[in-house]
Amino acid sequence: MENSFDLIIIGGGPGGYVCAIRASQLGLKTAVVEKRPVMGGTCVNVGCIPSKALLDSSEHFFRALHGFADHGITADSVKIDVRKMMERKTRIVKELTDGLKYLMDKNKITVFQGSGRIEKAAPGSVTVKINELSTAITGKYCVIATGSEIIDIPNVKIDGKKIITSDHAIALEKIPEHLAIIGAGVIGLELGSVWRRLGSKITVIEILPDILMGLDRQMRELARRILEKQGMSFLFEQRVTGAQADKSRVNIQLEKKDGSKDILDADCLLVAVGRRPYTEGLGLPEAGIKLNARGRIEVDRHSLETSVPGIFAIGDVIEGPMLAHRAEDEGVMIAERIAGKAGHINYDTIPFIVYTWPEIAWVGRSEEQLTEAGIAYNTGKFLFRPNGRAKAMNEADGQVKIIADKKTDRILGACIVGPNASELIAECVLAMEFGASAEDLARTVHAHPTLSETVKEAALAVDRRSIHS
Repeated sequence: MENSFDLIIIGGGPGGYVCAIRASQLGLKTAVVEKRPVMGGTCVNVGCIPSKALLDSSEHFFRALHGFADHGITADSVKIDVRKMMERKTRIVKELTDGLKYLMDKNKITVFQGSGRIEKAAPGSVTVKINELSTAITGKYCVIATGSEIIDIPNVKIDGKKIITSDHAIALEKIPEHLAIIGAGVIGLELGSVWRRLGSKITVIEILPDILMGLDRQMRELARRILEKQGMSFLFEQRVTGAQADKSRVNIQLEKKDGSKDILDADCLLVAVGRRPYTEGLGLPEAGIKLNARGRIEVDRHSLETSVPGIFAIGDVIEGPMLAHRAEDEGVMIAERIAGKAGHINYDTIPFIVYTWPEIAWVGRSEEQLTEAGIAYNTGKFLFRPNGRAKAMNEADGQVKIIADKKTDRILGACIVGPNASELIAECVLAMEFGASAEDLARTVHAHPTLSETVKEAALAVDRRSIHS
């Protein structure tokens, strides 16, 4: 293999491989260093993709049990084969990783399997050692895209059987009778949804006062009520101080806000308290690359260049939301800038998605954030219940909220709790990207009957002229 490149990318996840493809399209000789045997990083291998495959499978099973009868469909003796469900998940992951290998070959990107470490860094020349291969490669530029790793907590020892992480939760061989989850964030809610639909009792323990604290308060309260109605239980403002597992149970020690203690027994405990940047072993301090107090790489917010000229960082290793699509766009931006083009990313229009059912999606700022910033605003809300398509789908739960500047009517934020929210939010993102007003959205013709009409009605409601409410 050659060892001299225009661009070296450490990490083959969504940020890394997308950056590599765009760089190659722009004529840059590109290499990717990836420690996994396949491309895709956490997202494709043990994160976004396998969890969504399981969410889809569990949703079909739940609908067969509880939703078919209302459509006049009789489905007797409906059962779930967990082994086959896991085989399907694994097959989907393999198809995607195979596809990524094809894209690397198609775009003539050289992939080195191993963990990379920056050995030397000077303007126009970066040397990266690949430990497992006992070799080094050089590049004019380097992008650090190593992603993140699971956070563990003190006094809760992961054993991979009774006390598990998300990596284990997407590969369980049988349905837990009672699954306790530490963390009411995206990972906890999504994996809790998977196993609840399959029959598990779910108890979510959260040190904060509510789920998804970055979400607009009124909308997160709505989402929580829906999840509680589905059977998910929450223990808020409680901290796990310890957990001991035997062959059959996990004994979980809790401490409440007032200092009182409690005990929770479950037959499985999922630790889902978040992720931290993966920067260990990269040689960052030795190369002069600065980290902040949170352990993330410091970068210039416009160029994403680190404290060392020619070395950039994207995705989970820098400040900002840990989202695959954010890392992808950052990768494209850097590749385009290196190639002399005007790469750009608008951090105000990055959507957030939670793939529970109904789905939860938002973009921009919440009412609380705008109030804190002293910005006057108007809101428009519309329930899914009156929507014709939602009624036809038996999907009455949820609401759309549009938040617009009180003076200019420019859309400042949007939130959707409802069916297909992950797709519907894209319209709001595009509107915000082009600086649209709520009236612009309201005057756009939406097909009937569609779920997207809820977005139009919410935009109409900003000016108190919703038609169907």
